[in-house]
Amino acid sequence: MSDAVLAVHRAFYDAVETGDVDLMASLWVDDAEISCVHPGSHPLRGTAQVLRSWTVLMANVGYIQFFLTDIQVVTFPRGAAEPTTALVSCTENILSGDGLVSAEAFSGGKAVCTSILVNQPAGWKLWSRHASPIAELPIPDPED
Repeated sequence: MSDAVLAVHRAFYDAVETGDVDLMASLWVDDAEISCVHPGSHPLRGTAQVLRSWTVLMANVGYIQFFLTDIQVVTFPRGAAEPTTALVSCTENILSGDGLVSAEAFSGGKAVCTSILVNQPAGWKLWSRHASPIAELPIPDPED
């Protein structure tokens, strides 16, 4: 079961990396109550608003690649043979070439992301996504 959930989860990142609006649209439930919170933004509600935000983001990003770590999947109801809901959390390690002076330069960042997927007749679909940046704070030396 978690293989199918993870396939949809990975397809989401594939859509962003390749700018595939059709793939992105196929991954979300069509409902006025779905939600998406981009890092530092207010929640977006409804399929049209969520997909519009991803279309704008993908149109304005040159190169972006995600390296996912700390991936965890929990399905609900717990222990059910046919779960109806899945929670996927991960750390997004982001490599981007956008907005930099040199064409060969890259920048990076990290975000923690939680996605909720629901099991629909057509398979697993995204219901909600929330990403938040991770601040890389220096760790003080205990000898100082």
